Amino acid sequence: MKVITERNTTVRTEILAGFTTFAAMAYILAVNPDILSATGMPKGALITATALLVIGGSLLMALLTHFPFTIGPSIGTATYFAYFLCGKLGFAWQEALSVVFWTGVIFFILIVSGIKKKIVDNISDSLKIGIQCGIGFFIAFVGLKSTGVIVANSNTLVGEGDILSPTVLLVLGSILLMGALTIRRFPGGILLAVVFSTVAGFWIHGLDGQPITHMPTAFVSIPHSVAPLFCQLDWFFPFRHFDKAFAPILSLLLLQMFDVLGALVALTRQAGFVHHGKIMHFSKALSVSALSTMLAGCLGTSTATNFMEASAGVESGGRTGWTAVTVAVLFTIALFFTPLIAIIPNEATAPVLILIGLFLLQGLRFLKFDDFSEAAPALFTMVMIPLTFSIAKGFSLGFLFYVGLKLLSGKRKQLTPITLILGALFIFYFILEAA
Repeated sequence: MKVITERNTTVRTEILAGFTTFAAMAYILAVNPDILSATGMPKGALITATALLVIGGSLLMALLTHFPFTIGPSIGTATYFAYFLCGKLGFAWQEALSVVFWTGVIFFILIVSGIKKKIVDNISDSLKIGIQCGIGFFIAFVGLKSTGVIVANSNTLVGEGDILSPTVLLVLGSILLMGALTIRRFPGGILLAVVFSTVAGFWIHGLDGQPITHMPTAFVSIPHSVAPLFCQLDWFFPFRHFDKAFAPILSLLLLQMFDVLGALVALTRQAGFVHHGKIMHFSKALSVSALSTMLAGCLGTSTATNFMEASAGVESGGRTGWTAVTVAVLFTIALFFTPLIAIIPNEATAPVLILIGLFLLQGLRFLKFDDFSEAAPALFTMVMIPLTFSIAKGFSLGFLFYVGLKLLSGKRKQLTPITLILGALFIFYFILEAA
C-alpha cells in the first residue's frame, strides 16, 4: 500500500480506474477469438486463453513495475497470425504459435542485452511512422474485406461490396457509432458499439438467410478449458524450417517492438512516469511484454502488448498496479459469461479492427513532409505493407528505399553503420525469399 501513498492516490480511485480500463478493453474477449478462430482454433478455448493472457500479463506488470497498465493480445498481430501466417502462407496454427513464442524469447534477449535499444535508435522516426500507419492500413483493410464492405474485383483488384445490404450497413453504422463515442470520450464506447451490433444481429440476416447473431445456449457457464491450445505449439518449428520462420519472426518482432514502445511512451507520459526524459522501470515494463508474449505462445494466442485502452484508467486517476490487479479480477469474472461472448458475430467485431486501423493512421501528423528523403520512404512503407499483405516485406522494402535514397541524394552521413548492416540483412532476407 506504500506505493498508493507515494503516488498520491487511494484504493477507491485505483479500483474505479480498473473498472474504467476493463470497460474500455473488454471487447478483446470477443475480437481476438473471432479473428484467431479463422485458423481452426476452438473459439471457446480462445476466449479463455485471451482472458488468461490479460490476467497473467497485467498481474506481472503490477508486480514488477507497479504501473496501472494492462497487457493483452495485440489485434495487429492477431490479424497477421490468422490471415497471413495461417491464411496466405498456410502455416498450421501450432507452427504460428511457435513463431509467437520464439518472437517473445528473442525480444526478451534483445531487451536484457541492450541490443533492442541500438536497433530502435538506428531506425529513423519517419520509418517508425511508416510501419505504424502501414499496419493501420493493413488492419483496416482486413476488417473491411472480412465483412463484405470491400470485395475482390477482376478489373480493379478491389471494389465496394453491396453497400445497401443489411450486414454492410450494420458494419458501417457500428464504425460510425464507435467513432462518435470515441470523440465524446465515452467510457467503454467500443464495447457498447459491439453490444449494440450483436443485439441488432438477432434481426439482421446473413447470406445464409439466418440471423448473424444466434441465441446463446446459456448466460453463464464454467469457462472453457484452455487444454486444446495450451502448450500445443510446435516448439522447434523455427529450427527445422528456418527459411519459412525467419520472415514471420522478423515481422512480429518489428511489430511488437514498435507497438510496445509506442504504447509505453504514451502511457507513461500520461501517467507522469517520465522524469528528466527517462521512463521509470522502462526495461522492466518491456520485459513484461516479452515474457507475456512467451506466455501467449504457450496459451494459444497472438503476441502480447500494452493496451492503449489503459489510458482510460489513467485518465480516471489510476497510478499504481492495483488498477491492473482490478482489471485482472474483472477478466476472471468475465470468463464465466463465455456463452454470451461466443455469440458475438464478425460483423460486430470487424468494426473494431477498422477503428484501430484508423487510430494507427494518426501517426501521419508527425511525419516531416518537408524532407522528401524522410517522407517518401515512410509513405512507400505504409503503401507496401497492405499491398504485399506482409509487414516484413513492406517494411523491408521501405527500409531499403530509405537507405538507397539517402545514398543517392548525397546524405550518406545520415546513415549509421547499424543502419547499413540492417539494410544488408534485408537484402539477405529477399535473397532467402527468392531461393
